[in-house]
Amino acid sequence: MRKVILTMAIAVMGFTAAFAQDASKRKMDMQKFTPEQRAERSTAMLDKKLSLSADQKTKIYQINLDRANKVEAMRNTAEDGKKGRGKQMKADMDASNNQLEMVLTPAQKIKYDAWKAEMKDKKRNGGRRGSGYSKKDMKPVVSNPPAQG
Repeated sequence: MRKVILTMAIAVMGFTAAFAQDASKRKMDMQKFTPEQRAERSTAMLDKKLSLSADQKTKIYQINLDRANKVEAMRNTAEDGKKGRGKQMKADMDASNNQLEMVLTPAQKIKYDAWKAEMKDKKRNGGRRGSGYSKKDMKPVVSNPPAQG
């Protein structure tokens, strides 16, 4: 009887842990956004980071909208030219970054470059949030610590 109850308790805990994560929070990037929504989100994020003026917001929104439309058009093309498409996307991204930097003030450019470097570093470290340490930098957990005495 004890084994049956223990087995059922373990099964319930396992199922609870398996379904505890909400799918909408895990894969927010998987949602389908229109180019206008993407441009609005990236403009709002830049406004939050760089404190843009109203004139800068409209110019940056237009740059982001052009970029989002180009990306959307490339995504809708056939899969056969994937490698060339990646190079084209990078070239478009660099061009729009250059346009964006022309709109920013020198102080905003410094903040923008620092933010880009921070995002690149986070991506390099596996997208982990927090301290910025990679998995190899973390010390292993000791399962049987010595008794304090």
